Amino acid sequence: MALIAALIVVVTLVVMTTGAVPAVLALTTALVVAGIVGIATPAELFAGLSNGGVITIAAMLVIAKGVLHTGAVSRLTHLLLSGVRTSGQVLRRLIPSVGVVSALINTTPIVAMLIPAAKELQQRTGIPARGLLLPVAHATTLAGSATLIGTSSNLLIAGLAEPDGVHLTMFSFVPIAVPVAVVGWVVLMVTAPRMLGGRPDSHERELSWQAEIPISARALAIGRTAAEMEVASTAEFELVEIRRWGDHVDADVPLQAGDTLVFRSTEGGVRMLWGNPVFGLAPQRLFLVAIATSEQKSVRDLEEDEDVVVIAAQTTGLLREAPAEPGELCLVTAESADALAENPLVALWRELEGTAPQTAKTWLAVAILVGTIVSASFGLAAVELCAVAGAVLMVITGVLTPRSAVRALNWNILAIIAGSVGLGTIVVQSGLGGYVSDAVLALASGNTLLVVLVFVVGTTLLTNAVTNAAAAAILTPIALEVAAVVGLNPVLLLTLIGTCISFTFLNPYSHQSNLMVMRPGGYSSRTFLRFGVPLTLAAAATAIGVGWSLLTFVG
Repeated sequence: MALIAALIVVVTLVVMTTGAVPAVLALTTALVVAGIVGIATPAELFAGLSNGGVITIAAMLVIAKGVLHTGAVSRLTHLLLSGVRTSGQVLRRLIPSVGVVSALINTTPIVAMLIPAAKELQQRTGIPARGLLLPVAHATTLAGSATLIGTSSNLLIAGLAEPDGVHLTMFSFVPIAVPVAVVGWVVLMVTAPRMLGGRPDSHERELSWQAEIPISARALAIGRTAAEMEVASTAEFELVEIRRWGDHVDADVPLQAGDTLVFRSTEGGVRMLWGNPVFGLAPQRLFLVAIATSEQKSVRDLEEDEDVVVIAAQTTGLLREAPAEPGELCLVTAESADALAENPLVALWRELEGTAPQTAKTWLAVAILVGTIVSASFGLAAVELCAVAGAVLMVITGVLTPRSAVRALNWNILAIIAGSVGLGTIVVQSGLGGYVSDAVLALASGNTLLVVLVFVVGTTLLTNAVTNAAAAAILTPIALEVAAVVGLNPVLLLTLIGTCISFTFLNPYSHQSNLMVMRPGGYSSRTFLRFGVPLTLAAAATAIGVGWSLLTFVG
């Protein structure tokens, strides 16, 4: 049976590595085959669907969306990027700050939010996004392994270890993960400016859009000038004037609620301005619409329906004076597409972005996140209960709508994680895990340093070949068995594995954040390998040193 299980596991991992079929399909097929040949019962193979770690991951995705939806992270990023002049300066500000945030919420949405911020910074200062996105993505991955909720693999490890009586707390991963993250951050800040340098391609862009951005009562820009907020001029947009109650005011006058900033812009520039948290725009979606009528009307007539607000149009004058020509393109905000479907001036529309950051509930969202972390850290309730309670509060308090909360659930990721739990069950139930554990023990000869070395190297290679969840599911039962035989502290050994699973620096397909930055940063697989080797070596050496010290002298 162990031979059949080995064949199932190896084939599944090879298929996942090559990407021949989706990971979910590969895992599901493996579970079905294992059930048919009798390796485990269906209840055991599909236990991942009710695994506490998977439930916690789902709830934390909702909490993370709530925090990001309020603009908490984007406000922090805007503050950190204010006044920067070099990529090294950006990395020194961003990496530690974003790293701390990454230890508290899932790293994937953080990286998604940083991509437009890096592009906007490139347009504003000329600092290439290429030199920022990859090191920051790696920094968030490293930091995410420092807490139980920072990454899905840690939650999965904890869920798999709990039935064996091994309890991992919120900060169990800190002793190894934090030193490794700090060393990794230093390496990133030193190597990135040298290995990912260069200047972005400069080319003229036609500022063909007239954008009028209002300042809401909750905007961060109130009391500050446009220059202080760094929205005066970039390659994507240029401030034309500031209007207050219809009158022109000087650009060096502090902004007030109700002011309107008039820009000449590209379409991308309008989207940057609309999504910038400093303006505190209303919680509506951004649509590109085409005018349907040939009547003598202006684009402002689109606002006859109070749910629609015109943000920009391809015109050279003020929006209230721009004629609504048939086929004319406008950018508008609306609560939903229903308002556009019922508007007689709209021919076609396409949604461009979701709602802008809702800063009014920032502190409420942060308070829910902190409450979740504190309650889980002090054991006031099970981690999964704390996380689910936090997710429910995000909806009850109005930070997220029920529909937004459901959309926060990445069903593909959750299915992969649940399927990976079943893959771990195959390893255990078939006896394959015992054979692998025996091989590890024979290779290490009972020497703690060699055990650490085998797990660090093995985890690093496996996590760069398959998903983090699969690596965690396979290695956790093996680590528990090795710890029991050798007499090592199982929590520390699992912490070591959880830390090394974050070493996804060599293969762009080994982690979601790698894929997210690959195209915007213009990176190739060769770039990942060349840039990732020194970081991997430094992180692995630190993990070996710290892990061996703790297991020998503390564990």
